[in-house]
Amino acid sequence: MNLLLDTQAFLWLDSDQAKLSAPARQACANPENTLWLSVASAWEMQIKTALGKLRLTRPLGQTIAEQQTANGLQVLTVNLAHVLALQALPPHHKDPFDRLLIAQAKSEGWDIVSKDPEFGAYGVPVIW
Repeated sequence: MNLLLDTQAFLWLDSDQAKLSAPARQACANPENTLWLSVASAWEMQIKTALGKLRLTRPLGQTIAEQQTANGLQVLTVNLAHVLALQALPPHHKDPFDRLLIAQAKSEGWDIVSKDPEFGAYGVPVIW
């Protein structure tokens, strides 16, 4: 199964797995699942770091590379189909990064790992 990690789930996977729910931890640890990080999440983290809203213990590129090695993390680029899928999403969620993650998960037919209760309103399978 392909699992798209939302930004917070990625950060917790890397630095504090105890904050992940038991089902999320189990899904992320299952070697049959492929973990994905969207470029949109990397962009969001880079912006928040630059604004001082997010403090990382090491450079973002290093964190992602380490997760690629440790957990087989893959990086999902943003393509035109993902962007166009935003048009079909109702306005339940206002965060543009989260909306793009939802559009990506729906477009790819993947589950998303997220604590955000708004994600379920979009009909995308959420693991938490």
